[in-house]
Amino acid sequence: MSGSRKMQVAVSVATVWTSPESPRPLDEPATAHPANIEGWLASLTLEDKLDLSDANRVQTQLLYGSEVIVTEEKGEWASIRIPDQLTSKNMLGYPGWLPKRQLAETIQAGADAVWAEVVAPRTELQFRSGIAPIRISYLTRLPVEEQTGEQVVVRTPQGIGVLAAKDVRIAGGAGSEPAAADHLHPGFRIVDQAMTFLGLPYLWGGLSAFGYDCSGFAYSMYKSQGIQISRDASDQAREGREIGNDSLEPGDLLFFAHDQGKGKVHHVGIYAGGNRMLHSPDSKGAVELVELSGFRLAEELCSSRRYWG
Repeated sequence: MSGSRKMQVAVSVATVWTSPESPRPLDEPATAHPANIEGWLASLTLEDKLDLSDANRVQTQLLYGSEVIVTEEKGEWASIRIPDQLTSKNMLGYPGWLPKRQLAETIQAGADAVWAEVVAPRTELQFRSGIAPIRISYLTRLPVEEQTGEQVVVRTPQGIGVLAAKDVRIAGGAGSEPAAADHLHPGFRIVDQAMTFLGLPYLWGGLSAFGYDCSGFAYSMYKSQGIQISRDASDQAREGREIGNDSLEPGDLLFFAHDQGKGKVHHVGIYAGGNRMLHSPDSKGAVELVELSGFRLAEELCSSRRYWG
């Protein structure tokens, strides 16, 4: 293959792998089409989950309908870049590999397109073609074809689909601000959204409401309010502006580094006010609200950043 081309994700959640050799046999539900993200996660032991990071298997994830740039093909696999996931790793976007069966040709949506963005943690997408319904994640965005009372008809990589109107927010182009709770401070809106995911199990590389990693959680909660930050904590820590500990506001990001805060950034959380933090901790845990004063990584807090105002 020469050159590059745009394509779209055609499974509920696509896991982006480090290489075509990265998935294990037990990861087949995640690499299939349709992907069975819930079945895959339910089948993983703690050791299986830890191996996703320890063996450097997974890079990130993509939601249904997300656009990618295919730069190379290798057998049944495609090397991709993700424009919406900013990173210092590649100027075109986050890099990794996807099975080609999880991709489809791009559906065209003009600059004035109206979008349905999923605001429920998960919702069912039904297809008029008779394809089996799939469960899609919070923040999945699809162009609207028609609104009919309790349903929103959308265009998808697999044809015309239908979503429950109660589970989506209707918005304009990609840069539009969210309509709900616009009167609130952006940081409070971020915290409000983050609170809805308390108890959601951690997933290395996770970027969906089926499981987030620490930076994916921060990235997604910011994205829900129209604020784009980089995908990884190490990049996020170089963006925005530094905030002193005595000036923290809800929604600010808190960064933690090895060697008592002097080494490489390895964790991020969302300041929730009242000396508390929301975060997705590690493969042994789930999204939680913790007191900073007693937090196990308190001595590794290295910086706090703000991305608005």
